[in-house]
Amino acid sequence: MNLFDETCFECSKIITTKYSTSFSKGIMAFDKRFRYPIYAIYGFVRYADEIVDTFHDYDKAKLIASFRAETFTAISQKISLNPVLQSFQQVVNQYNIEGQLIEAFLDSMEMDLDKTTYDHDSYNKYIYGSAEVVGLMCLRVFCECSEDTYQKLVPMARSLGAAFQKINFLRDVRADYEERGRTYFPFIDFNRFSEQDKLDIEVDIRKDFDDAFQGIKLLPNGTRLGVYIAYIYYRQLFKKISRTPASVIMQKRIRVSDTHKVALYFKAVLHQKLKVI
Repeated sequence: MNLFDETCFECSKIITTKYSTSFSKGIMAFDKRFRYPIYAIYGFVRYADEIVDTFHDYDKAKLIASFRAETFTAISQKISLNPVLQSFQQVVNQYNIEGQLIEAFLDSMEMDLDKTTYDHDSYNKYIYGSAEVVGLMCLRVFCECSEDTYQKLVPMARSLGAAFQKINFLRDVRADYEERGRTYFPFIDFNRFSEQDKLDIEVDIRKDFDDAFQGIKLLPNGTRLGVYIAYIYYRQLFKKISRTPASVIMQKRIRVSDTHKVALYFKAVLHQKLKVI
């Protein structure tokens, strides 16, 4: 790897580390050959999300449109002076990540520009584009161009991405509702968010988790532990949310402490040694 490419991948690594300590820990558990590619994917999706969530003083629609155009230019030309897009295009081209996955992701990001309420169809579309396809991009890397392995694991990878996203929605429901005016869960009035509303959402998430776990056990060697670390971190976050009353969810953001994350990391390593995964 030349110095330019290495520097670009290091930029994506810095982005991942700064924005998500939990995903960073998971990535460090991958075999070394998988780390840079996953950093590149995370850096790309993180920056797109940043445009629609925080760049309030700028024309977000124009920025995301430019980001989309620059992304596909980088992929087709196999070069970009934007370090995030340079590392991402290399991964896309090396692992044959489909353009339709990237399009679906960017479509969901654009939905955040003006869509504030969702019905079942738009909710499912948003989750697919914002989370499930990110899991599928990572799965392309994990499978290292083995189409049979990839196709077998697609449903479980989608379930894991969906579970993560739905938990994020519950964790961030107050900020999304009060600060951004968004309500992702369809047909729920967050002015009267009830225990039954919360329970219905949790039933859906548990099913996603159960389906996803079966896929984690089938992941290729060198990737399983890293994905499992993210899985058990989100399971713990989900447990805390499940034990928290709906009224409290609307008042504060539930989180897992850094100390607990470290404990979960070693728990995951132990589970691997005991062949739980």
